[in-house]
Amino acid sequence: QVQVVESGGGLVQAGGSLRLSCAASGRSISTYVMGWFRQAPGKEREFVAAINWSGGSTNYADSVKGRSTISRDNAKNTVYLQMNGLKPEDTAVYYCAGYYSTGYYASGRGSEYVYWGQGTQVTVSS
Repeated sequence: QVQVVESGGGLVQAGGSLRLSCAASGRSISTYVMGWFRQAPGKEREFVAAINWSGGSTNYADSVKGRSTISRDNAKNTVYLQMNGLKPEDTAVYYCAGYYSTGYYASGRGSEYVYWGQGTQVTVSS
């Protein structure tokens, strides 16, 4: 029922910044937890960040904590991931995902998420 499309990826030098966007359609995501995951070549998918329905609770992977900020604008039906201080190890396809929840907690478990985008490539050069 919900479709999400990521954008904002690209090639950036180490130390640079990107803002990824996740535009949802089909229905409002105002009652959904939304998250970002990434998958690098040859590696398993890993959690990056998540935000609850209201934006009042966020959850970050240790690898990006302090460098990244997840936010949402429910009026625009859009979720963002601001990434600063990018490192080559941040290179991956970044996926936006969501699941229905009006609770407080924003899960970092990929298995909780039902709706997934097709990803946007982030490449960080050294």
